[in-house]
Amino acid sequence: MLKLRIVAALLTACLAPVVLEGQTTPSAVLLVLSKADGTVSIVDPATLKVLARMPSGPDPHEIVADADGKLAYISNYGGAGGAYNTISVVDLVDNKALAPIDLGALRGAHGLDFAGGKVWFTAETNKVVGSYDPAAKRVDWVLGTGQNRTHMIALSEDLKRIVTSNVSSATMSIIDKITRQGPRGPQDDWDQTVVAVGRGAEGFEVTPDGKQIWAANAQDGTISVLDAAEKKVVDTLNVNVRSANRLKFTPDGSLVLISRLNSPELVIVDARTRREVKRLKIGSGAAGIQMQPDGARAYVACTPDDSVAVIDLKSLEVAGHIEAGKKPDGLAWVVRR
Repeated sequence: MLKLRIVAALLTACLAPVVLEGQTTPSAVLLVLSKADGTVSIVDPATLKVLARMPSGPDPHEIVADADGKLAYISNYGGAGGAYNTISVVDLVDNKALAPIDLGALRGAHGLDFAGGKVWFTAETNKVVGSYDPAAKRVDWVLGTGQNRTHMIALSEDLKRIVTSNVSSATMSIIDKITRQGPRGPQDDWDQTVVAVGRGAEGFEVTPDGKQIWAANAQDGTISVLDAAEKKVVDTLNVNVRSANRLKFTPDGSLVLISRLNSPELVIVDARTRREVKRLKIGSGAAGIQMQPDGARAYVACTPDDSVAVIDLKSLEVAGHIEAGKKPDGLAWVVRR
């Protein structure tokens, strides 16, 4: 019965009609996932209006666009038990859902990144990270972390480092590409360093200069600061961020924004002094955070309130709201090339 429901959901995602609410699409747009509606919306950041809405596949959590801004990839999570084994694909040019990526035995896809022409993902159920090659249309690489609930993922620009958060293990994985001397000469390999952090570590980000990794520990209410080169925790910030869901730096690296699932406040921290700057009331709770590349705004998914809060990063005040479906979560910024 579960298999039939999954198939039905996937067919609906591929065949349901596109709902257009605008005539033209600007070169830069915000993508908003609605977990309750099972949709992804294209939003004009200038007007905060939905331009188009397409099916996202079942239980959408995270979204990322390719380098050209033509395709978006959406993880179909299915909870920590991994009910689904797909990544949905959306055509951002023709505003339509495409056939989903079948991950086979890999289930519980969640964290996403796009780098080096490939989609990088986590599969929680299997405790792995992997990459999907859109050109070859296949999963071409998988690596086990051995950690519980490998959740979010980030790739370095040179593709030589992968960082993940492992929620239930209370760890961060730093996975580096190395060269080993094999029987037939040098060969590429990967070396994982597991760093213990706080309980419930989930949302994290590497600082813009690449020197640190900050992880929000939902159960402890703290932030772990890791030295990226030394691969160890160098500071623990007691900033009361229990139920923390996501952590994001402003583009200039000066501020850190932490959303909390069960709190009306967005916590803002000064990255240099590592002290709290402000607690901004934005709703009943929040999840996904997306920074505007020019540093003018941040977008925060207020999941319980069915809206996305627009934060003015100069005044640190709420500048508006976006209505883009029920229970919004994953957000992405797309620039059409």
